[in-house]
Amino acid sequence: MAAYTTSSAGNGKVVLILGAGMVVRPMVHYLAGHGYRVIVASRTVEKAQELSAGAPNVSTQKFDIESADADSTLDQLIPPTHAVVSMLPYLHHVQVARKALQHGKHFFTTSYVSDAMRELNQEAISKGLVFINECGVDPGTDHMSAMQIIDEVTAKGGKIVSFSSYCGGLPAPDNNNNPFGYKFSWSPRGVLLAGRNDAKFLEDGKEVVIPGPVLFDNFGRTYIDELGSEFETYPNRNSLQYIDLYGLHHTRKMVRGTFRNKGWCQSIKKLVELKLLDLTERSFDDGTTYVDLVREVVGSSEKGKELKEATDKFLNLNETNRFVLDNFEWLGLFEEGLKVPKAKTTLDALCDLFQKKLSFAPGERDMLLMKHEFIAEYADGKTESIDCTLVDYGIPNGDSSMSRTVSLPVAISLRLVLEGQFVEPGLQIPSIPQLYEPILKELALLGIEFKHKTRQT
Repeated sequence: MAAYTTSSAGNGKVVLILGAGMVVRPMVHYLAGHGYRVIVASRTVEKAQELSAGAPNVSTQKFDIESADADSTLDQLIPPTHAVVSMLPYLHHVQVARKALQHGKHFFTTSYVSDAMRELNQEAISKGLVFINECGVDPGTDHMSAMQIIDEVTAKGGKIVSFSSYCGGLPAPDNNNNPFGYKFSWSPRGVLLAGRNDAKFLEDGKEVVIPGPVLFDNFGRTYIDELGSEFETYPNRNSLQYIDLYGLHHTRKMVRGTFRNKGWCQSIKKLVELKLLDLTERSFDDGTTYVDLVREVVGSSEKGKELKEATDKFLNLNETNRFVLDNFEWLGLFEEGLKVPKAKTTLDALCDLFQKKLSFAPGERDMLLMKHEFIAEYADGKTESIDCTLVDYGIPNGDSSMSRTVSLPVAISLRLVLEGQFVEPGLQIPSIPQLYEPILKELALLGIEFKHKTRQT
C-alpha cells in the first residue's frame, strides 16, 4: 500500500468522512499521516475498518444515511469535528451539507455541484464556512489542469479558440486482457447507463446535440503518444456549460468526454439494441438464463451457432462490428444454463454479469487517462497547440489510480482549509489558482503529474 508523508500539520483536528467506498482509503491514510484524527462512518463498519487498517488516529463508526435516525446520528457525529467529507452517493450530499452548516463545519465532496447545493452558498458565506465540491478527478483535476493552462494563455494576452477534454478509468495496458477493454472496481450500473444520456457540445462554432440512443454511433478516436495507442472517445452530457465556467467565450470548439479502449462503444450500442440495458422493473423466473433474455429480444428459439446467426441478423451487423458477437459470447450471453440472479431490471441482471466477468484480479492495476487539447491564438497572429496529459497507474496489490486521483485532491483541499491556506468562504470548486496551484503541486509530489506539450502552428 502507498505510504503518505507523515507530519503533524493537522495538530489533532478531527475530520469526519462519511462513506467507505473503493476510493476512500488514500484520503484516510493521507489525512491520518498529516496529524489529523479521522472518523470513518459507514453503513458497513467492516469496510471502514479494512480501509483504515494501519493508519494512526483513525476510528470507525456505523452510520446509514438511509436510516430513519440518520439526521440524529449526524447531530452526534458532526459537532466534535472540524470538517465533514461526504463520499456517499451524490443524492445524499445536500443532506449532509445542511447538517455541516447547522453545526458550523466546513464541507467537502468530490461530486458535481447541484442546484440544491448552490442554495446553501449564502449561508455558508455568512458563517465563514468553506464548501468545496467537484474536487476529485472528473470533476476535479480536470478543472484544475484545464484552468491552469487557460489562465496562463490569458495572462500572455491570448485566447482559447478550441478545447477538448477526455478522461477515462481503464485497465493498465498490461492488464487489458478481456475483449471489452474495461474492468470495474465497483458497480457497473453508472458506466453502462452513460450510453443513455444525450450529449451537447460545440463544434466549428455550432451547437451539436447527439441523442442518447445514437451516442455510441458517434464515437471518435484519439491517439495518445505516451501510450503509443489509440482510444475511443465519446462526448459526455452538456459540454456547453463549461464555456462560462472556464471563461472560453471565444472558443469555436468545446467538448468534454470519455476515453474507452477500442470496441467498447459498438459493444455497448449493441447491448442497448438487445434491450439488456432496460430499466423497466420486471421479475425473473428462477430458471431464467441470460440466453433466454437474448432469445426473448431476438425472437428465436435457436441455440449455439444458430442463435448467434439470428442475433447477427437482428443487430444488422457487418464486417466492422461483427466482433461484438464474440464479445457477447465471452460474456456468457449465449451460454446455456447461466442463470440470471435476483434482480429488479434487465440492466441490474447485466450488471451482475459484468461485475463477475470484468473485475480486476489480485495484483492487477488500473490506469487513469486524461487529455486536454487546446488551440490558443494571440494578437500578433501566433497560434499554439497545447496538450495536457495525465497517465497514472494503480499500485499492484495497493491503491488503485482511481482511488488516488479521486480522493487525494479533496484531501489536499481539506488541508489547505484547516491549515489556513485557503479561507474564502462559500461554495467553491477548484477552478481558481488559490486552489488548483497548491493541489496540482502536491499531487505531482505524490506521482500524479500532468505533462504539457506546446507546438507553434
